[in-house]
Amino acid sequence: MSAAETGTQSGGTTVADYPSHWEADVLLRDGQAAHLRPIGADDRELLVEFYEQVSAESKYMRFFAPMPHLSERDVERFTHVDHHDRVAFVLTVAEKIIAVGRFDKIPHGPGEPAIAEVAFLVQDAHQGRGIAQLLLEHLAQAGRERGIDKFEAEVLPENHRMIQIFREAGYHVAGGYEDGVMRLVFPIDATDTSVNVMQAREHRAEAASISNFFHAASVAVIGASRRQDTIGQTLVRNLVLGDYRGRVYVVNPAAKSVAGLPAYATVGDIPDSVDIAIVAVPAESVPDVVLDCAAKGVHGMVVVSSGFAETGEEGRQRQRRLVGLARSYGLRLIGPNCLGIINTASEYSLNASLAPAMPPRGRAGFFCQSGALGVAILEKVTRRGLGLSTFVSAGNRADVSGNDLLQYWEEDASTEVVLLYLESIGNPRKFSRIARRVSRRKPVIAVKSGRSTQGVPMGHAVRSMAAPQAAVDAMFRQAGVIQVENLDEMFDVAQLVAHQPLPRGRRVAVVGNSDALGLLAADAAASVGLHTREPVALGSEATAEDFEEALDAAIDDPDVDSVIAVFIPPLNTTGTEVAHVLAAVGEQSDKPLVSTFLGVEGIPELLRVPDVAGSTAGRGSVPSYPAVEAAVRALARVVDYAEWRRKPEGEIVAPDEVDLMRAKQVVNRALVEAPEGRELGFDELRDLLDAYGIELWARVEVNTEEAAVAAAEKLGYDVVLKATAEHLRQRPDLAHVWRNIDTEAEMRHAWRTMQELIDHPGQAGFIVQKVAEPGVPVTIGGMEDPLFGPVVSFGLSGPTTELLGDRSYRIPPLHGGEAAEMVREIKAAPLLFGWRGSEVVDVAAIERLLLRLAQLKNDLPQVRALELNLVLVGAAGAAVLNAVGRVEPVSDARSDWFTRRMSTQAGDTLHG
Repeated sequence: MSAAETGTQSGGTTVADYPSHWEADVLLRDGQAAHLRPIGADDRELLVEFYEQVSAESKYMRFFAPMPHLSERDVERFTHVDHHDRVAFVLTVAEKIIAVGRFDKIPHGPGEPAIAEVAFLVQDAHQGRGIAQLLLEHLAQAGRERGIDKFEAEVLPENHRMIQIFREAGYHVAGGYEDGVMRLVFPIDATDTSVNVMQAREHRAEAASISNFFHAASVAVIGASRRQDTIGQTLVRNLVLGDYRGRVYVVNPAAKSVAGLPAYATVGDIPDSVDIAIVAVPAESVPDVVLDCAAKGVHGMVVVSSGFAETGEEGRQRQRRLVGLARSYGLRLIGPNCLGIINTASEYSLNASLAPAMPPRGRAGFFCQSGALGVAILEKVTRRGLGLSTFVSAGNRADVSGNDLLQYWEEDASTEVVLLYLESIGNPRKFSRIARRVSRRKPVIAVKSGRSTQGVPMGHAVRSMAAPQAAVDAMFRQAGVIQVENLDEMFDVAQLVAHQPLPRGRRVAVVGNSDALGLLAADAAASVGLHTREPVALGSEATAEDFEEALDAAIDDPDVDSVIAVFIPPLNTTGTEVAHVLAAVGEQSDKPLVSTFLGVEGIPELLRVPDVAGSTAGRGSVPSYPAVEAAVRALARVVDYAEWRRKPEGEIVAPDEVDLMRAKQVVNRALVEAPEGRELGFDELRDLLDAYGIELWARVEVNTEEAAVAAAEKLGYDVVLKATAEHLRQRPDLAHVWRNIDTEAEMRHAWRTMQELIDHPGQAGFIVQKVAEPGVPVTIGGMEDPLFGPVVSFGLSGPTTELLGDRSYRIPPLHGGEAAEMVREIKAAPLLFGWRGSEVVDVAAIERLLLRLAQLKNDLPQVRALELNLVLVGAAGAAVLNAVGRVEPVSDARSDWFTRRMSTQAGDTLHG
């Protein structure tokens, strides 16, 4: 009878206690996948087999003595753990253990820190792949969940590699010698340094996994056919006709040759090594191909085959099994149901796709999801003369995602612009983190389809999102991503940033030979926040020399940041001479130059500057737009991006300004009382907010007239009597606040009057509170979203804000500059800055509250929701008069924040 049938897991642990959330697919340093999981009693034979393949030297380094074999007692002890005080992880590839990591809690007295001894053992053949670092990350996260404060490790002084692993993990390691053994001790709380180290390793591994695809020296097409109208035949033909520089192999058990190439029955029969496999076999046969490719040592698979999640629930289950199988055998997978991949670099010239023609060489990397859309995209690229460095159409994105491509493109010298067409979002928080880093170095332009409908295409498994669409848009802006509405606008922006320098400001000069188009350009610029002067009208008879003189003057003008050139040729004129002038000025200028040249779209041949790197158009080539409005719109997007890059991020809340331990105690006490979660009481909210330097004004709850009088006397009068029930706060037309109460008589009159005015006064939730200085009422909120993690919002209080959705959003951690933007971007912001002669409020006080609430939400995922729902902001500061909040348990919250793990959501778009 199996463990599952008896209700227990291996090692005697019940199924309910088994920490399944600790299981993870992970990427090693070389970009290959592996599976990490807790050890179990069923691993006895696997552990013995693993140990037999470890060298005597490695065994000695682990146990400090010769230990050629594991005894029965050792095997029993190592495979039976309680997942609490004794925790062990194994790392497997092809269902074989290649590494073990564990910690054992050391007994300690009351009040002493909880310490556990940690140790690793990695097979020699897999050392140097970053495995011990991965195990340490996951053991530390498990230790934090189990209340462990510190890890202790005993290491032989000559074991330099292990000592280096501990010291480079980002923890504060202290060490000493005892009996010839080095003893290292370090706290395992996640630090900024340890998180940065983890993210840097994640970046290298994910970039390496994509590099394995683009830099393949050999490709096998599995499912190649001799028939001309088949997918397999098309893939072979595109590889060969695209002049692929590597070796092409075809796999077809029913043929001796395909397209003039010898055919092999299986990939294992190929005599040479194979880097990637392009798979075009029926869906039910793909798992067998995975096993063959794993046995051959293939690095990755591009699965063009359909019949997976896009077909419904049965296909979705088939896709999940495919991903699990591929990862367990160390393979990464693009697709299924994808168009394929392209690398236009001359040393590879890889067209492993169904696209009939290789796009021209260029500076942009493109990631899209739909295969059919991918063909249209490549046609647009060629028509515009834009060119691509690399291209991926990922289909159902069961494994490789947009995040992986961002990691690769960040370091890819041949990619200067990143283009993303996104049909759904799986892990926006990770996308935001990576995109923000990439955007500091190179522009990231994204189309997010389904923004208004929130539709999810077939084949996409995406978790529900609580945050509104405005939060998604804010996430893009916060990350510096240039978000556009459609593909045409994407290419409009891309051809500008790929060939022209970034503008230094918003000042634009318009030079042209059409008065009407010049005025149209100036109006369009003003409508999108660009600053223009009177257009330079050269007249319809303007010569190339006139254009050159006017353009040079505009470029040299210190009050001009960008130039728009408009050229509509008079009769019987080709415009060749003017084109040469535009190209020459564009090549030499340090300011962006865009044009409406003959109404042409893209990079016209006449306006291209030769590129030594082999691209279709070099730096300085002048982009042209069929309408001046399109040129201005693209320029405005780039101006906004350039401003984002120049803008300093500002400060975050310093750790010494926060009492995190006190805040955690408030949350933990509430969850002990109510394990399923509950609303926080007023006193709990005061303690929680006070730990982050936010003062919640005192108040006294009252339910009788005498209690109201006593409360007013206690507070020293100058108070308000307020009904706080939710149904009253949502109805501003109801009288539920009585202000400026200074005497006992006034309080009694207020109490009796409000008892008469309010329906069901016994449910009104009356409180007495000191009077705050007059001000503008605002709300500051925080929530825990299933996809984003923490999200903060800001807006003015009242039903108008809720009705119009006039709120700003950001994802913590929040910097000072982002808090300032949140306050200023709502439509009602003028009310805070002296609208119609009103008093200017203390905006800095609002920004401080935003920063502190954002830090609280960033630190405490158990705070499911928290809202400062009545903050009065005046000239002298901000008073937080009311707050509501709820805590809920979160077992594996933000599990990818502190450990590297691949997504478990097959089909997520931008997953980890």
